Amino acid sequence: MKYDLFLRYGPALLRGFGVSLLCWIVGSLGGALLGFVIACLYRWSAWPVRWILQAYIEVIRGTPFMIQLFVLYYGGPYAGLVLSPIQSGIVSFVVYGSPYFAEIFRSGFEAIPKGQLEAARAIGIGEFAILRRIMLPQMMVLITAPLTNFVIILSKETAILSVVTVPELLYETQTMAAETFTFVEPFLALSLFYWLLVVVTAELGRRVETYAMRHLRRSASAT
Repeated sequence: MKYDLFLRYGPALLRGFGVSLLCWIVGSLGGALLGFVIACLYRWSAWPVRWILQAYIEVIRGTPFMIQLFVLYYGGPYAGLVLSPIQSGIVSFVVYGSPYFAEIFRSGFEAIPKGQLEAARAIGIGEFAILRRIMLPQMMVLITAPLTNFVIILSKETAILSVVTVPELLYETQTMAAETFTFVEPFLALSLFYWLLVVVTAELGRRVETYAMRHLRRSASAT
């Protein structure tokens, strides 16, 4: 084991890890926001809008992430959309993640007992207030685990971004391996970085789920 390689290439690996974090965090947040909007439109819109949204979900979920990345990065300029590799990576994450997030949010909406919603409407509570005060607090407890699992999956999908020269962690690892003709050390470092990212994300997900459950119990006891 050549430990001196970690000292030489440590800064490059950390820069790559930072780029991976940037694409992952911004892409995940953007995908979750777009997915929430899609889920809300799907629930409260007329059937033509729902049909369009369902078609979008099926197309994106039915095609590999790498193909979507290639189409955006290499095909975008033909449509006047010129993005840098990092911008392409982030936008691709938003597009790729949004249908999955939308389905998670939709399942959370469907899990709320309809009797609660009917009772709220019967006493004159508006739809926005129902969403904010009744649906969201309960569904967050139900969907935290699947949200965490999908965010973890997205964290590992950042490795694909190297195919369009995004200088993320795998790209820097491959550069290290090519320049030093070693493979154990670079890919061991790669594995450790991703393992750390998954462990931290899973722990944060558990903490969010615990907090959401406590908040829901306090709200129930207060009423």
